[in-house]
Amino acid sequence: MMVKQHLIFILYGLCADVLKGSQGQFPITQNVTVVEGTSANMTCRVDFNDNTSLQWSNPAQQTLFFGDKKALRDHRIELVRASWQELTIRISDVSLSDEGQYTCSLFTMPVKTTKAFLTVLGVPGRPEITGFTKPAMERDVITLTCTTSGSKPAANIRWFRNDKEVQGMTLVNATGKSFTVKSSLQFKVDQRDDGVAYTCSVEHVALSNPYMTTEVLEVHYAPHLEITHSLIIPQEGQYLKLECVSIGNPIPESVLWSKDGGELPDIDRMIVEGQELTITTLNKTDNGTYRCEASNHLGSSSAEYVLFVYAKDYPGPTTDPNALGQHGPDHALIGGVVAVVVFITLCLIIVLGRYLARHKGTYLTHEAKGAEDAPDADTAIINAEGNHVHAEEKKEYFI
Repeated sequence: MMVKQHLIFILYGLCADVLKGSQGQFPITQNVTVVEGTSANMTCRVDFNDNTSLQWSNPAQQTLFFGDKKALRDHRIELVRASWQELTIRISDVSLSDEGQYTCSLFTMPVKTTKAFLTVLGVPGRPEITGFTKPAMERDVITLTCTTSGSKPAANIRWFRNDKEVQGMTLVNATGKSFTVKSSLQFKVDQRDDGVAYTCSVEHVALSNPYMTTEVLEVHYAPHLEITHSLIIPQEGQYLKLECVSIGNPIPESVLWSKDGGELPDIDRMIVEGQELTITTLNKTDNGTYRCEASNHLGSSSAEYVLFVYAKDYPGPTTDPNALGQHGPDHALIGGVVAVVVFITLCLIIVLGRYLARHKGTYLTHEAKGAEDAPDADTAIINAEGNHVHAEEKKEYFI
């Protein structure tokens, strides 16, 4: 009986070893993802091996390594480790063409194989912006295009106007295993775009930080002028400085000053330096309209300032008395007020006329009063005659 139990124990152990060996001899691999241009390590392991060789093959079913023996002449592929339990190889400078399904084989009877997929991420090229015309003219319609190629999967492009994101139109084209991505941005140029930075940002899983390229837009536009003044209340004996502030691109090189449509009358006291006009020792003769003019190749502009010089001892208002002259009265507002007043006056005249017309018939004669009180026409005639009689009776005669 004891011998029989011992034999059963031995058989059980042998079966367990066979089962363990068959399970441990199955090769184990993992999928690998790398960035183009880097290295990829492909590892195949077995838990138990009874001196059976391992082999790596590429997607074209070409043998790369059989144990520690190199089978394919490719200087980029090298052995990292070879043993009965592990075979690890390295592929350097990985390209998109290396992507695919690799096979690890364990040469038992029958041969056991396991697949591992090598994914290669294509790095997008640095973006390039085209479509800039320097300088752009105001009211031009321009199209900016950002292009990046070589990405896998397709890269994502974003546009920024200074720090604010704007939407573009994206087009993706496949080129072999990689993609070329283009994004276009179209807009009408105005002077607010002058000096604005347009940035194209390329984002991709293979990049730790986005690739960016920036172009600064230059816009040429006609000048716009304004006159600033140094005194709020110009008084006799003071000096006044007027500056013709020009906003335009290119900035006008010269400014022309005039007074009341003609040349400056007193060049000894009226000094022009660049965009500034300085009037020394103000007096009443300086009153008038001062005008500055400037131009560039896109157009010209002008601005006016009405000067009124106050007496030396004038206390002065709390606001700029020349502001009205510079900016001019609001004629539209004045015209509107006058129109409203005229309309109200006409309405009153019409209402009053209708009222008088309606009440004119209430001042009746005695005859009309008699007719009004009579029940019929005959009585009305009698009442009317009676009224005449009474009227005759009430007459007094003086001799």
